[in-house]
Order: sequence, then structure tokens, then C-alpha cells
Amino acid sequence: MTLASDTLAWKPDWLQAREQWRRFWRREGLAIGVHPLRGQPVAPLAPPPPPASLEQRWLDPGYRAARTEYDMATHAFLAEGLPIFDTNIGPGSLGLFLGAQGRLAETTVWYAPCISDPDSYGPICFAPAGNLWLDRHMALIEAGLQRAGGRYLVGIPDLIEGLDTLAALRGDMQLLYDLKERPGWVKERLAEINQAYFQVFDLMYERVRTVEGGNAFAAFRIWGPGKTAKLQCDFSANISPRMFRAFVSPYLAEQCAWLDCSLYHLDGTTALQHLEPLLEIAGLDAIEWTPQAGRPGGGSPAWYDLYRRIRAGGKGVQAVGVEPDEVIPLLDAVGPAGMCILIGGASYDEAAAERLLKALEPYR
Repeated sequence: MTLASDTLAWKPDWLQAREQWRRFWRREGLAIGVHPLRGQPVAPLAPPPPPASLEQRWLDPGYRAARTEYDMATHAFLAEGLPIFDTNIGPGSLGLFLGAQGRLAETTVWYAPCISDPDSYGPICFAPAGNLWLDRHMALIEAGLQRAGGRYLVGIPDLIEGLDTLAALRGDMQLLYDLKERPGWVKERLAEINQAYFQVFDLMYERVRTVEGGNAFAAFRIWGPGKTAKLQCDFSANISPRMFRAFVSPYLAEQCAWLDCSLYHLDGTTALQHLEPLLEIAGLDAIEWTPQAGRPGGGSPAWYDLYRRIRAGGKGVQAVGVEPDEVIPLLDAVGPAGMCILIGGASYDEAAAERLLKALEPYR
């Protein structure tokens, strides 16, 4: 387990932040992630030398721990900001555990499909024994747990699920044809992917859960009192709301019912057509919005109506990449209850962040 007590040395107000996260998930309060550069590092750590290879950058637990600890030591984690050891190895770890081949790159990991003939491939099953990519992820988790020492949280990696994982196993274009030519096969595989997702999540959750049963999830820097995860379907940009309801909604609803706290990553304007199907999922707790490149950032008035629609639909909202001077206008327009805001930009230091939080006291 990550914590032996209810304290985090690098997050002295952890108990208060934890309660505020609970209020956010109940759609009662504001959670705001603020993590400016510190004027003075919390620990005298030196940055590690640059990695000698892509393998070291992504797979070496010692390097990953040293890099992350240096970054955390040089930042303050104010309000609901969380020091989290990020155990990601690229986006979409579940696909790697189920047979996709990973190729390391400088800033991500690419996946090569493994299902060339769906008629003869058979069911999708998670086999933990001898699973190289699972072992690599678990090594990162164990390194984080061993080194954390009550200073910071260790997060569950960005597993990803549903059609996005099936696309990693099958290939995007092939899966688009499958949706029309073999919809029954797709639905069978999606049901199997859900079961694999639950198995993998449980395996990692039992290692990283905090003392009261919650967990941190590295993607979008969230914590919840129970099994907590970010969910998504970026593949949905390619399909209609009718197909979303057929191929995404049932499996997403099962994931939300299984989790205690769920946040859906809504990615780009081509995915906005699926907002109504998402609002129909009773177990979904919150929706995060990521505008694509070239669009106004998450704190822009361009998205106020979207946030209001999500809140009116009974879901919480996570707004990301919000500039400090956009926070109060956003809250005045949408209201603070059920809002989670991640502050972006590099234009504020610790003193400026403290001034912002002081100005936000009436909203909290």
C-alpha cells in the first residue's frame, strides 16, 4: 500500500485535500489542482542525467523514480494538487497486456496490432504469468512504493479500455470495417476487454490503494475514495452517436458501475456529438474536456455552455489547461460545485498560486 498513515510528507494538507476530493465526487465542492514551481525544493535532489536510451527513459525503474522525485521536489502541490508517481509507459497499457506489440518513441509508445484474422483469433484473455509488459509496469509500481516512504502517492497507469484497446489490438481501419461487417464479434471482444480491464485494475489497485481504500490515477491527476479511474473512447471520433450507444455505452456503463469514481476523457470537438449518450450513463461521475490544438484552452468562455450542460446533466466537470486569470470567471459562469480545475501555464510561481487560492476561498 502507498500509505502507512494518513499523511504525505510532500503534501502536508493531504487530509484536507482528500476531503475536498470527496466533495467533488459528490458534486458538492470544488477541487483545484495547483502545482507551481517551488521557490525552494522540498528536498535537496539533483536531476538525473539524461537517459542513455529509450529503454532507460521508459522502462528503468531507477531512472523513472529519480526523474519523478526530482520533478515533485521542485513543485508545490497546493489545494487538491497531488504528488503522484506516474507509472505510465505510454497511453493504453491494457492493449500491451493483451498482445499488442509496443514500440518506444521519444514522447510516447506506439502499438502494433496482433489480430490479423478475427475469425480464427479466439477470445481475448488476460494472462498475467510471463506477461512482459505487465511485469514492466509492476516493476515501476513497486519501485514507486519502495521509494515513496510516505512522501507521495503512486498512481495506476493509463490503462485505457473499450474500443480504443480493441483498435490497438486490431488496427483502426480494420476495426471500422468490423463494426459494419462483424458487429457481434466486436461486442464479444469488448465484453472480454472489460473483464481483462477489471482483472488488471484490481491487480494494480491492491498495490497502490491508500489506507482508506482510495487510489490515485496518473492521467488527469485525480484521486477518489475507492476504485478511481479515467475512462475514454477516442476512437468514438470516427463513429456516430447511434454506434456509440451500441459499441461504447454498454461497456462504459459496466466500467462506471464497477468503479467507485469515474472520469470520462472527452477529447476534441469531433467527440462532442457523444455528450448526450455520456450523460445517459447513470454511473458516470464526471466528464473531462480536452480541446484539440488550435482551439481555445479549457478555461476559455468558449466552453462555458459545455460545462453548464455537463453540470445540468448531473455530472462533475474537469477543466484542464486553465490559466490562473481564467479560474474566477469560469467559476462565476459555471459555479464551483462539482468542478475540478487543473491550472496550466508557467506564468505563476508559488506566491502567485497562494494569492489565487486566497481569492478562491469564497468558492470553496
